[in-house]
Amino acid sequence: MSLTTQVSPAPVAVGEERPAPPRRRERRPFSIGRVLGWVVLIVSLVLTLFPFYWMLKTALTPAADVIRNSSAFFPDNPTIINFARVLGFLSPDEDRAAGGSGASINFLLYLWNSVVYCGLIGFFQTLFCAMGGYAFARLKFPARNALFSVLIAALMVPGIFTLLPNFVLVRDLGLLDNLLGMVAPSLLMTPFAIFFMRQFFLNIPVDVEEAALLDGAGKARVFWRIALPMSKGPLITIGLITVVWAWKDFLWPLLIGRDESVRTVTVGLGVYLQQSPNTQPDWTGLMAGSTLSVIPVLILLVFLGRRIVESLNFTGIK
Repeated sequence: MSLTTQVSPAPVAVGEERPAPPRRRERRPFSIGRVLGWVVLIVSLVLTLFPFYWMLKTALTPAADVIRNSSAFFPDNPTIINFARVLGFLSPDEDRAAGGSGASINFLLYLWNSVVYCGLIGFFQTLFCAMGGYAFARLKFPARNALFSVLIAALMVPGIFTLLPNFVLVRDLGLLDNLLGMVAPSLLMTPFAIFFMRQFFLNIPVDVEEAALLDGAGKARVFWRIALPMSKGPLITIGLITVVWAWKDFLWPLLIGRDESVRTVTVGLGVYLQQSPNTQPDWTGLMAGSTLSVIPVLILLVFLGRRIVESLNFTGIK
């Protein structure tokens, strides 16, 4: 005889609906396409993260163990002395004793220059592209569509084609080894950023702006007081994309910022590698500097990366 007690359901008052039982989660049928999708996703994730893992592993490895334990997945004797060398906490003799080349790098100055360089480009380019995108989305002026087509066609022009004309212009203006000359070509706008912001402004309800116009507001006031506050997500997204692009830029800062006082961290790491002997590059110091250089961008992506996905979905860009 069974001793289990059956619990009767709670009584329901007359006229009161009985709560619906919890729905059981339906199991999706097996699909080859879904499995292949997961395999491609996992392989792509491994291929993306593996260089970062190897960079961090090399940075934590003593210089004497880099070649000897190159096949190991984790360093046998992890150390942070390579970070101390790059940050200038050790003297040249201590650097050589730790396996370095004795080369010095003013990492904190280069890091500050990169922050200023990327901050100026990110702020002003986002602002000006928002103004341009709003003009193409809302304002009516002659040849608007033709001008926008020309702007979109500029997306097809490789950046290397404009490198030499920009360099000659900056040199003739006397802005070599100057932070203003470094940021000048990227300060105004990029075709992609204007296209991105235009797509967002087209999705803002026109009724909101028309109501403001009926109340006596001008176009400029509608943009600053209504359209721009409603665009925080896309503004953060395009600003973040711009900052990441500027942070990893190497060739243009190398051409313009030759002086150490305006040198960015990417150029500084290149100079640091050149100071090492060709027969024995300082890989551990270089990987330590590279690891430190990606931390600011990584922090931005961790805290603001979700904004990029939300804004891309809203603007319809896939």
